[in-house]
Amino acid sequence: MIPFDNTYARLPDRFYARLDPTPVAAPKLVRVNTMLARQLRIDPDWLATSDGVAVLAGNQVPAGAEPMALAYAGHQFGHFVPQLGDGRANLLGEVVGLDGIRRDIQLKGAGPTPFSRRGDGRAALGPVLREYLISEAMAALGVPTTRSLAAVTTGEPVRREALLPGAVLTRVAASHMRVGTFQYFAAQGDAAGVKLLADHAIARHYPDAAGAENPYLAFLSAVIARQADLVARWLLIGFIHGVMNTDNCSIAGETIDYGPCAFMDAYDPGTVFSSIDQHGRYAYGNQPRIVLWNLTRLAECLLPLLGDTEDGAKAALAGFAPAFEAAYFGGLRRKIGLQTERKGDNDLTQDLLKLMAEDGADFTLTFRTLCDAADGPTGEAAVGALFKDAGAYEAWAQRWRVRLAQETGSAMAMRAVNPAFIPRNHLVEAALAAAAERADFQPFETLLAVLSRPFQDDPNLERYATPPREEERVLQTFCGT
Repeated sequence: MIPFDNTYARLPDRFYARLDPTPVAAPKLVRVNTMLARQLRIDPDWLATSDGVAVLAGNQVPAGAEPMALAYAGHQFGHFVPQLGDGRANLLGEVVGLDGIRRDIQLKGAGPTPFSRRGDGRAALGPVLREYLISEAMAALGVPTTRSLAAVTTGEPVRREALLPGAVLTRVAASHMRVGTFQYFAAQGDAAGVKLLADHAIARHYPDAAGAENPYLAFLSAVIARQADLVARWLLIGFIHGVMNTDNCSIAGETIDYGPCAFMDAYDPGTVFSSIDQHGRYAYGNQPRIVLWNLTRLAECLLPLLGDTEDGAKAALAGFAPAFEAAYFGGLRRKIGLQTERKGDNDLTQDLLKLMAEDGADFTLTFRTLCDAADGPTGEAAVGALFKDAGAYEAWAQRWRVRLAQETGSAMAMRAVNPAFIPRNHLVEAALAAAAERADFQPFETLLAVLSRPFQDDPNLERYATPPREEERVLQTFCGT
């Protein structure tokens, strides 16, 4: 019932550990992503049957699957760990969707593996639903991301700080190759392994690189370009990954591993939510620098394939900054209604961000309310009310209106890039608590429905667009492993 067409399983055994998921006591379906299932040529009605739920829980291995836990290494908060790997995930196999794109189907929380490092290999319901919510919200926002195909409860508790209901997430990804996958082989001096992996990644994700004069340099440059674009998209919606270790940096250029991730409320480049990020390494404003640091580790792994000189790798890495800046500043201009680029535009956007930081203005709400202001003077008061210093905002707005007059169709274009709804942290936490503590999944379902239409205004959903009250603010998020 799942049309598997596996390629990673054809790589040598040292790339993974073959094992089946560990069955659970009493699996129960929480949700199937019907539209995604159909895109993958999987019958969503079958997934909801007892046989389908057994597959989603890891109780039954479907025909054509070749279950495995992938090997990889990684720098975690700057410290290298030579072996990490899938400690609680099981890659069932690959499918080719209606769009012709090959994707992995993986179970998260599927039981212990040789890479579990004394962990139980399981997942709690809260983190599973968090990843489902936020990955699907990111997809609706137009950000490259892994997706969530289904979630099931296991009927078994998992022990963290307390006993929590267990769950399994079915994750869909362009692939699960990471910077850390290359590091795993490079650290062992396995040049043949690095080359096999690079060839596989080129064939799967960057086929145009195969015809280049130096395919591996072209591959590196392509990964750098995708990651530069990705992190720019994060900043443009106020997203903070939280643990952008090299093992969480996808070769495919997707957002992967939604642990202590969060969306910023009040604009502050130093914002950190992750409870394990004690020194702000992965703060909102640090993310471009960290992504470049991760890509530099990838370049180091590829050096034996690039020839005798480091010049090519250095030149490729030097391309990150202009690629990021083009994506980021271009996105900021569009957020304030500027479809063309003129001298002074970047200063205009940066001056607005500076005002927002000084006044603690809400990132998402400020840009969305600017859309109304672009329609005419009646919308101006609502924007000014978001700032403590309304006079400073008005001085900026005068410059903005002069520049905006040189554009056409600004408000409509702005509404297409400035979401009304994001996964507000307090709403996410409330939905997860209802599910985990009371088995009430309605808040989760309602929030998921709202987040599937992030750019559509709805006066009946005002509370989903409103920043948290002081007592509702979420100050820390947790990894959930």
